[in-house]
Amino acid sequence: MTLHPTPALIDILYWITLIAVIVSSASGVLQAGFKQFDLFGVIIIAIATGLGGGSLRDVLLDREVFWIRDQMFFIASLASAIVIFITARLMVIPHRFFLIPDAAGLATFGVAGTLVALMAGAPWLVASFMGVMTGTMGGIFRDVLSNEPPVVFQSQLYATVSWVGSLLFISLLFMNLDVTWSAIIAGISMFIARLLAIRFNLSLPRFRFKS
Repeated sequence: MTLHPTPALIDILYWITLIAVIVSSASGVLQAGFKQFDLFGVIIIAIATGLGGGSLRDVLLDREVFWIRDQMFFIASLASAIVIFITARLMVIPHRFFLIPDAAGLATFGVAGTLVALMAGAPWLVASFMGVMTGTMGGIFRDVLSNEPPVVFQSQLYATVSWVGSLLFISLLFMNLDVTWSAIIAGISMFIARLLAIRFNLSLPRFRFKS
């Protein structure tokens, strides 16, 4: 299944990606903030979180990296970092609040990554995994740079939600549903599923050796 890059489709991808960069960068700042990094450290974490997953995706798909092609994404990540840095100094932000923009970034990047891969001609299963990679790798970079165990490997239904949501997005496209509506339905589904998994502590079985 290949989606041809029409002007309308490119516009949809642009805005989804821009939203994803902003919310993911914000989650990176909120997570890094509890490490009491300075402004430069916070900016580096934000950029790694907001741009890391999409960069890896583009390299694997042999595309020009999205934020190098259009520096507005880099500017958006930088602005998000500075705004959250200032806001956190003016008001109290709960420690786990970063999970909300993190879930939003997971959803929007999951849709964007899948869409980019389909437009690049990737097979549908590969495209779905590109959605997972785009949605989760930024968070992995954030956690590694913050010297924290990556959320994706131990949190409630993180990558699972992303993969199921990406497959849902592709399924809706197979059923000839409009791309915009497919993206909205899949993105909202991922966001809600992730928050429900956190709320009710839902997770996959963990690996254990039989004792």
